[in-house]
Amino acid sequence: MHTRRMTDEIIRLALNEDGRDITSEAVLPEGATLRAVMIAKAGGVMAGLEVAARVFALTDPGIACSFDVSDGDEVSAGQRLAVITGPARGILKAERVALNFLQRMSGIATLTAEYVRRLQGTRAKILDTRKTAPGQRFMDKEAVRLGGGENHRMGLWDMALIKDNHIDAAGSLTEAVNRVRQAFPGAAVEVEARTIADVRALVDLAVDRIMLDNFTLRDMKEAVELVAGRVPLEASGGITLETVRAVALTGVDYISAGEITHSVRALDISMIIEGQR
Repeated sequence: MHTRRMTDEIIRLALNEDGRDITSEAVLPEGATLRAVMIAKAGGVMAGLEVAARVFALTDPGIACSFDVSDGDEVSAGQRLAVITGPARGILKAERVALNFLQRMSGIATLTAEYVRRLQGTRAKILDTRKTAPGQRFMDKEAVRLGGGENHRMGLWDMALIKDNHIDAAGSLTEAVNRVRQAFPGAAVEVEARTIADVRALVDLAVDRIMLDNFTLRDMKEAVELVAGRVPLEASGGITLETVRAVALTGVDYISAGEITHSVRALDISMIIEGQR
């Protein structure tokens, strides 16, 4: 994936939404320069600093960003994150767009890191889903990675995930698996199980991963015992911070949580003008 090109396209779309900054053009003389600092107003894990820097660069190449922290670093409330200097109009035009990306990505990384902390001492790893902001999936998933989680499939193309609707449309679980293997023999195949009987059948079919969809904790434990490590198991469906550790203690290998990207709370970050130069 050409992430730099995609990043630039997304940033340009965001900048175009704002259009011409009539306020800054009226208030600030052409040629005026500013020094601004970004401050974390809450503790969390940073993600999106490079994206924010690119927002400023695409707005005005004369803007310089100097970062005190790196993506993946844990920061505390009140900590300085960056110093931005350069053309005043450009800095203020880019401010909100840069913060929007940075706050969302850092919010995802922060929530992911908390999920990861709750899994300490278990074998389970946290996975993201496709429940991401439209057009910004690779940014959301990069934020998950920076928070210590793992990426599931990036789209519909890099893994076959046979879900309940596919199974029902094909007529049976076995038929759905066979059709995928015939059409795309090199693809990894994950299948959603709805019952313990499905799990047993999928072990016999030697799929690459089994998704335990909305299983009770008791049924998850039974599935873990039944599979006995022969196929990786992924728990999915309504996972929250309050329930994730209990799910992990059943012995599953992966836990997917849509919340880390679809219900993220942006990390509070602000940009403060320190002076005009």
